[in-house]
Amino acid sequence: MEIRDLIDRFSDTKENQAKAVFSTIFIVGNRLQTLFDSRIPEISLKQFMLLTMVRQAGDEITLTQIGKLLGCSRQNVRKLANVLEKKGYIEVGRSSTDLRALCIRPTEKMNQFFGKVFSVYQEELFHFFEVYTDGEIETLFHLMMKMYTGTERLENSLQGREDKENEQSFGYL
Repeated sequence: MEIRDLIDRFSDTKENQAKAVFSTIFIVGNRLQTLFDSRIPEISLKQFMLLTMVRQAGDEITLTQIGKLLGCSRQNVRKLANVLEKKGYIEVGRSSTDLRALCIRPTEKMNQFFGKVFSVYQEELFHFFEVYTDGEIETLFHLMMKMYTGTERLENSLQGREDKENEQSFGYL
């Protein structure tokens, strides 16, 4: 069986298309992780994503904040951070605003990584998206951002926080 066979099989109804979209998110995520893990020296894609969050935060960001952004536990963030700290990309320490919280700060090595090494991989990222028109990128961006809303609704539903009306709207998943 090939991907094209699955696309053909799941293109007929809204329910099948939703199943196909869900599966595609998982499959493409795995394929991209495999590709980038083999291409970026010294760090995995998950570690890279953590570094990206640190970079966007500026001076410091807590482990809990990164966990929320990446959709994983504080403990998983701590494991990733430990590896990156040993490699010299970040420093882990107490927050300057809340001494109870651990936070991550960028190091010069991290700044050098984004300034020099990562520019090569930006080209590959561009290559990934060049099959889309500007309009398609804009549409895809908006649809992907809507996935955050859908994910939050599913999380709330599974945790019993939403009422039955919202649960019924996701009955097709």
